[in-house]
Amino acid sequence: MTDSEAAENALPPVTLDTKLQNVVGGKTAVALVKAFGVETVGDLLSHYPRRYARRGELSSISLLPLDENVTIVAEIRTVEERPMKARKGSIVEVKISDGRGILSLTWFNQSWRAKQLRPGMRGMFAGKVTDYRGHLQLTHPTYRLFGPGAEDEPEMPTDAAAAKLWIEQPIAIYPATNTVASWQIAQTIELVLDSLGPVPDPIPTEVRSERGLLPHGRALELIHQPETDSDWRRARDTLRFTEAFVLQSALVQQRNEARAQKTVARVPAPGGFLDRFDAALPFTLTDDQQNVAAEIADDIAQTSPMNRLVQGEVGSGKTVVALRAMLAVADSGGQAALLAPTEVLAAQHLRSIARALGPELSVELMPTLITGQLPVAERRKALLRTVSGQAQIVIGTHALLGEKVTFFDLGLVVVDEQHRFGVDQREALRQKGALPPHVLVLTATPIPRTVAMTVFGDLDVSTIAELPEGRQGIETFVVPLFEKPAWVTRVWSRLAEELAQKRQAFVVCAAISPKQLEEGEIADPEASASASASAPADVETVLAELRRNPVLASARIEPLHGRMTSEQKDQTMRSFAAGEIDVLVATTVIEVGVDVPNASAMVVMDADRFGVSQLHQLRGRVGRGGVPGLCLLVTSAEAESLARERVEAVAATLDGFELAQVDLELRREGDVLGLNQSGGRSSLRLLRVATDGVLIGEARGYAQRLSDQDPLLESVPALREAVRRRLDDSERASLTKS
Repeated sequence: MTDSEAAENALPPVTLDTKLQNVVGGKTAVALVKAFGVETVGDLLSHYPRRYARRGELSSISLLPLDENVTIVAEIRTVEERPMKARKGSIVEVKISDGRGILSLTWFNQSWRAKQLRPGMRGMFAGKVTDYRGHLQLTHPTYRLFGPGAEDEPEMPTDAAAAKLWIEQPIAIYPATNTVASWQIAQTIELVLDSLGPVPDPIPTEVRSERGLLPHGRALELIHQPETDSDWRRARDTLRFTEAFVLQSALVQQRNEARAQKTVARVPAPGGFLDRFDAALPFTLTDDQQNVAAEIADDIAQTSPMNRLVQGEVGSGKTVVALRAMLAVADSGGQAALLAPTEVLAAQHLRSIARALGPELSVELMPTLITGQLPVAERRKALLRTVSGQAQIVIGTHALLGEKVTFFDLGLVVVDEQHRFGVDQREALRQKGALPPHVLVLTATPIPRTVAMTVFGDLDVSTIAELPEGRQGIETFVVPLFEKPAWVTRVWSRLAEELAQKRQAFVVCAAISPKQLEEGEIADPEASASASASAPADVETVLAELRRNPVLASARIEPLHGRMTSEQKDQTMRSFAAGEIDVLVATTVIEVGVDVPNASAMVVMDADRFGVSQLHQLRGRVGRGGVPGLCLLVTSAEAESLARERVEAVAATLDGFELAQVDLELRREGDVLGLNQSGGRSSLRLLRVATDGVLIGEARGYAQRLSDQDPLLESVPALREAVRRRLDDSERASLTKS
């Protein structure tokens, strides 16, 4: 065979983009896809070790979590085979130890295990930890033994120095499942690394040299197959920076692409809607509001579309700033669409905007509501006003995204409470403009700087931290029912004291009824993971209890939740705002935007079921008028538990920015970016937003400088490919859903 024929017949080199099934075989590839969603060689090599063990170091059995799949290193103490009492066959029971605790391994009708496993042998054992009569056990675990008698594992060298290295060599322990064990992942990765061709480096040579980083291919080898601890530490540092650099490069590219688009500059007309609105304002904008308003005005006066995030404390006045932008767009003949997460909030926005505009401007601008539960005749009118351009301000829920909703000239999209929406929804509304509209994203959940850089790196960020004058503040107290169960009685008498002063109150529950949680409003997944095991308080049960409570005998108490019709919810909120209802027993549909100045008190049942930012949002519904607010966080969580820490953190401060940082530190990393909402794998591997802020900032600087010099990243093809992989459809959604 000639060299040219050999070249033609040779298999293509294995790259990070090679499908896994082409390297490791279909059965293994299918198992890895099902278990971890990995499809390519790059996906697998990004499945980094969770930790490293040693052959001479045993895991701590006392720390094993119940009902979770674990991989531990332990020593076999005893091996026993005995017949089963109730039926034919035998049980093999092996006891393994870390030197202190004992863990049982059991197999049914697998006698050969007793011959393979012998006292004194060490290895890795994997399975689900269960409790059998007070003792921890793994049933039918998988294992891989070390040393003599072990299959596929080299024996310990006889030379003393080599034996010491063998005992101390780090062994990668991977996130695993009950179908794919850690060592099976390690074996597959070994096969892939042996087949992998040269790996191009996404880090420019000068940056890698300046930071003392390993070549990318070498870093991938050493993180999976280190010989010493310093190997995997250097590899981890390299790959962590690489991850930050690729992510920031992707976000810079997104930002550049957005700025390259063309749109209509929106400049307010002298004496137009905006000037008339400002002249009638009964208060002066805070300094923060004025600064942010100026940034927005400058943005929308450009022919490249604005992409700006405005974060602000609860009640800081983001809506009035957004309304001024809507009026500037209306002055130029355009329309503004405000997307709200719930019907309650959308209706509240319509009322507050109409009230702020006053009768004359409201008639001219015709603010219009579009929701899924509008009666057919009203919906038809709303759609006609929107398509004709008669409605220059359109407010709605997800219904705005429907195919039948068409705009005459959509110039501005305002997304309220960004964390409730995914990128697809924001993009669907943008597509309704003939040219790309300006986009303004609002959030009352303050965002730590590192999260802003990581999740919203393609947006300009503005902050309104200053609160308007006249706010009386809110006192927050934890009601610890675990230690003081009788205090629940005092909660309701304290509520009655507020009502006696002609004030109103909210009582918040996580569920609608004993068997129905609020759709889309269930407490933060990070919080519920450590919440009390009992069923959450629900609106129906609490409503009945409060109506029977003698101390609230004269109170007018009504429910509010997502199962009610749009008309029922709207009527209830109108009645509450008019003072015709004293206590609203509600789910988290009142979390954002609800503004009733006379509401002074809030009781949050099962507060440990909610996240830090959600509790802060809920609390922001009281203390909005001239009377001080009171918030009682009722919890059955034990003292010093993570769930209790969250509740106490909220009670300790009203500073949303401080709470955002606390929230970041208390959460498990996987949910920092809200990625549980995306349904996909976490888009971060080694990078930790809570602790890697400096690194992320440095990576952002490098990425921006490279983009300024080389906008298309032509000088670093591997980076261009890495950015492409990062910004495929699923990853783009994961990045932005937050």
